Amino acid sequence: MWFQKEIRLPAVKRGFHLITDLLEAHLPELESINVGLAHIFIKHTSASLTINENADSTVRQDFERHFNHMVPENQPYYRHTLEGADDMPAHLKAAILGTSVTIPIRNGAFNLGTWQGVYLCEHRDNASKRTVVVTLQGE
Repeated sequence: MWFQKEIRLPAVKRGFHLITDLLEAHLPELESINVGLAHIFIKHTSASLTINENADSTVRQDFERHFNHMVPENQPYYRHTLEGADDMPAHLKAAILGTSVTIPIRNGAFNLGTWQGVYLCEHRDNASKRTVVVTLQGE
């Protein structure tokens, strides 16, 4: 079985946001898959996806602080600044983290580790809603 769906995520403030439950809520088709894969792709160049800690919110706060330190705003060598100081840093952060994650499916649910969750990594101060494409395959 193959299935594909676009999911429009709500607009969120800059930071790292757990979206695992939201994705599962929009994917009742998961229940029909005993063994398979979910590929989740974000259709944007200034936001990204990753999988990490789902229990302690300080991990997400530390991610945001670290990436802001690692990829600072207002650098004199940035030329792509038309949309503001967070424009080029957002693209760099998205390139580092990536545009997709692949998750195993088992018995109708994402087969993540006990402390794992899917993050929407929003790198813009004033982002709009984001869209992800989820492709499910399995039997």
